[in-house]
Amino acid sequence: MKKILSYIWPITAKTIDSDTNGKLQITYYNGKKMLNTKDANYSYGSLQKILEYALSKIEFDNVKHVLILGLGGGSVISSLRKKFDFNGYIQAVDIDEKIITIAKNDFDIYTAHNLTISKYDAYKFVKKNNKKHDLIIIDLFINNEVPDQFYSVIFCENISKLVNENGYFIFNLGLKGKMTKKTEQVIAYFEKSIYFEISLFKNIEGTNSVLIGRKSNS
Repeated sequence: MKKILSYIWPITAKTIDSDTNGKLQITYYNGKKMLNTKDANYSYGSLQKILEYALSKIEFDNVKHVLILGLGGGSVISSLRKKFDFNGYIQAVDIDEKIITIAKNDFDIYTAHNLTISKYDAYKFVKKNNKKHDLIIIDLFINNEVPDQFYSVIFCENISKLVNENGYFIFNLGLKGKMTKKTEQVIAYFEKSIYFEISLFKNIEGTNSVLIGRKSNS
């Protein structure tokens, strides 16, 4: 019934309190279940379309291992598997245990032989980790803001070292499509890097800016 009524107006099916992300809502809209905060879509709505647009710019022929920083409800995993036919290994990291539980219980995102989900601070994870990846997806929001540490040079350096030669990163820089000193710092870091070719896409779905980088084999 909620699914049917959602074609008339959005229906909130469940509200979950999270220490990290505040109030999380499982909402039906036009028959589709989504994960939202009070100010932003976290999964299966506009955010999924934004990341699918970015993923459409990736050549998947040599992508075998994907790292996702920021799980949400797992819509990007669904996109990789169903829309882009990616059957390789996915490692997802999220700091919020409630988010991980929601992805599992409400959106059927389960760990499997080719999917690992870990509760971990993404900033600390990329600092400690040495395993390289063919694609890193950076989607690290608390409500509608990216925490400052993910705009830092140190974080960019750590992302850079974890991308394989000829590999990619997708960095969801923020909402509203506007450039700030923080986002410009990220762009400047990768522009100056001799290892990356970058492309900036502004106002995807009328909201977000996304930076895509490909690492050269030089």
